[in-house]
Amino acid sequence: MSTDPVDLYREVRERTEELADPLSPEDQVVQSMPDASPTKWHRGHTTWFFEEFVLSRWAAPYEPFDPGFRYLFNSYYEAVGPRQPRPRRGMITRPSTAEVADYRRAVDERMIETLRRSDDPDLLSTVELGRNHEQQHQELLLMDAKHMLWQNPHRPAYRPAPDSAGAATPKPIRWVDHAGGLCEVGHGGTGFAYDNEGPRHQHYLEPFQLADRLVTAGEWLDFMQDGGYSRPDLWLSDGWAHINAEGWDCPDYWDSIDGAWHVFTLSGMVPVDPAAPVVHVSYYEADAFARWSGARLPLEAEWEVVAQRQGPPDTDFALHPRALDDESGTVAQLFGEVWQWTASPYTPYPGFRTAPGAVGEYNGKFMVDQQVLRGSASVTPDGHARLTYRNFFPTRSRWAFSGVRLARDV
Repeated sequence: MSTDPVDLYREVRERTEELADPLSPEDQVVQSMPDASPTKWHRGHTTWFFEEFVLSRWAAPYEPFDPGFRYLFNSYYEAVGPRQPRPRRGMITRPSTAEVADYRRAVDERMIETLRRSDDPDLLSTVELGRNHEQQHQELLLMDAKHMLWQNPHRPAYRPAPDSAGAATPKPIRWVDHAGGLCEVGHGGTGFAYDNEGPRHQHYLEPFQLADRLVTAGEWLDFMQDGGYSRPDLWLSDGWAHINAEGWDCPDYWDSIDGAWHVFTLSGMVPVDPAAPVVHVSYYEADAFARWSGARLPLEAEWEVVAQRQGPPDTDFALHPRALDDESGTVAQLFGEVWQWTASPYTPYPGFRTAPGAVGEYNGKFMVDQQVLRGSASVTPDGHARLTYRNFFPTRSRWAFSGVRLARDV
């Protein structure tokens, strides 16, 4: 794998275009809900990031491609200035998708020129942040496109699925013991990490057990058949109010067709595979399922200290989570299938400080009213998963590729 900054930059930019390619220009401008963004906006925003935080500093004198794009494609950086409200990003009919492509090409030319001219460490670290930021938006692009395609009653596929090896038979959950005690968690080594992953610190844990695999769709069907969505004793108060207000009685993207449950994937509607991990469930649902199971959700520190034993993440991109085929006896599916809800609220680690300037708004200001998810999903870009990665979403969210791993006290 090349370590040349130009090659790495080109790779991430080309991958975004590959992911957008199966979507028509008409698809790319549609927004399906306030939390989602059109594909065209993701392509423009990731380009704006490099223009705003790299070219404006290291390519001076630099004239913006279009001064209006600073308003249209800013996401949440208050220090940069006003921006298009998130729920109204789908109303951006201009620039066209072709004009956004022109924007990307123009910024890419200047970025490559700048990277070839300078090896300033601050420049390279900002570009590395931008590359990881674009990888995040590659996953978001697929999440949002899936939700948009789901709104179509014909349930069109984003891309055909590869040939499947057939359904597997899930093995029973094996509980992995951990003695607890004083443990170290958080990023503290070399290599890239977001600011919210550190500093590394000590954390005391009581003895616990972690499930060696993810909760399956078949186990979720058992939960549903046992009245899981109609039993208030299983639910947090806010969760119970929310599922009743929204009419939830199954995971997102599920539909009963001729008496059989199907799930919408990026490759269209398919029968629910009982051996595959359940996906697109909210924190509320994950917590209720854990209570129904006589277990609980893990703390993020519990998840991390068990994952520390397994070695670096090994992932393989796929459009939908896959059934477990590993009988090695290790803790499986930590990465590469679904983000796993934890019982930990998204709060700063001891000693955390936001970076100065607009880039410091990247993570810290969202540390309220959200829950941490660990691992990575099948649609997470290869190479983007990390042991210490702290994803986060509000408790009601389920359009992310989110699933469940259980824990319990000893």
